[in-house]
Amino acid sequence: MDRPIAFVTGASRGIGRAVALQLARDGFAVVVHYHTRKEEAEQTRDLIMGENGHAVLRSFDVATAEDVEAAVKDVTRTEGPIQILVNNAATIRDHLLMRMPHDAWRAVIDADLNGVYYCTKAVVMSMAGRRRPGRRIINITSLVGETGNPGQTNYAAAKAGIIGFTKAAARELAPAGVTVNAVSPGFIDTEALQGLPVTELTKRIPMGRIGRPDEVAHVVSFLASEDAAYITGQVIRVNGGLLM
Repeated sequence: MDRPIAFVTGASRGIGRAVALQLARDGFAVVVHYHTRKEEAEQTRDLIMGENGHAVLRSFDVATAEDVEAAVKDVTRTEGPIQILVNNAATIRDHLLMRMPHDAWRAVIDADLNGVYYCTKAVVMSMAGRRRPGRRIINITSLVGETGNPGQTNYAAAKAGIIGFTKAAARELAPAGVTVNAVSPGFIDTEALQGLPVTELTKRIPMGRIGRPDEVAHVVSFLASEDAAYITGQVIRVNGGLLM
């Protein structure tokens, strides 16, 4: 494989799909991860291949350490060393705190936070002994992880945890030449906005509109590039000025 490998979790739709497409345009061979949405993941792959890019599919549960480790080993063996990891996979199970079932708390923490740990650890271990330049870990957090939001204590806790994880991992991995950064989207035009009062939300945004998935993908693209080689441990907000 001549192209460097970018591994994007949760790449079947929304921000993950936009990131996968953009990295393919940047010259990466993209591993398109999905858990249950096979048809949408195949669409992401086909979009990449239709632009003369290279993409392969991998299905596993990011909340299961053994599945993650097996998938990373398989990708490294069949496709080559992973240069870019984008931790995007996430789930949402909203409930007010006093009514939140324990399984809703655990499901979100397991997928959204533990999954970042499992994937990052497995990929970093696969990088061991490979002094390859340009290695990047890019974590997708959320505005909610910085501000909180009623009904989302589980999601906010997971996304806030990603920010702390990013900063600590950046310090640990800098001597090995691996940068670790986070991207914090605000309200982006994805499935997650369904059922929300978009018109009212837009009034709160200084730029007066909802963001697009590709606008998040462009920031990921920059962080994955050589131009970002001296940036690590940062949280870059893509929210139209909603949080400054």
